[in-house]
Amino acid sequence: MIVTSGGVSTGEEDHVKSAVEKLGTLHFWRLAIKPGRPVALGQIDGVPLIGLPGNPVAVIVTFLVLARPLIAKLAGASVSEPRLFPVRAGFGYRKKPGRREYLRANLARTDGAAVAVKYPKDGAGILSSIVRSDGLVILDEMVSELTVGTMVDFLPFSEVIG
Repeated sequence: MIVTSGGVSTGEEDHVKSAVEKLGTLHFWRLAIKPGRPVALGQIDGVPLIGLPGNPVAVIVTFLVLARPLIAKLAGASVSEPRLFPVRAGFGYRKKPGRREYLRANLARTDGAAVAVKYPKDGAGILSSIVRSDGLVILDEMVSELTVGTMVDFLPFSEVIG
């Protein structure tokens, strides 16, 4: 398997997508996810290729939710969906509908219940936001506004790392 990082977006120096199209087959490019929209899947001479984005957080998110299960499957491992835990949102948030978003968050306890507390900065280049978070709150494509107290899916990093 070929795994690349960077070069799959639309910038002047992003050459991976065009190289894959020239040398093989591009099965898909760009997903409606954040972070990680510029991700590609293809083949070159029958060898699977996954082109991950270049921003650090986008690389980690797309690796965890797309590349890691694909690599495990290709290696013959049994792959199961990671366990998601329902928790209350300890924050409000607005997002574009039609796109899945992965928000870095920590878990806290409020009145005996698990509450997700969003990391204060959202940038896809803020690597410390991964290091200082417990996991990801996943907001599906139908959500456009999240209010405090709403139940959300939480993916602890311990479910996908190790």
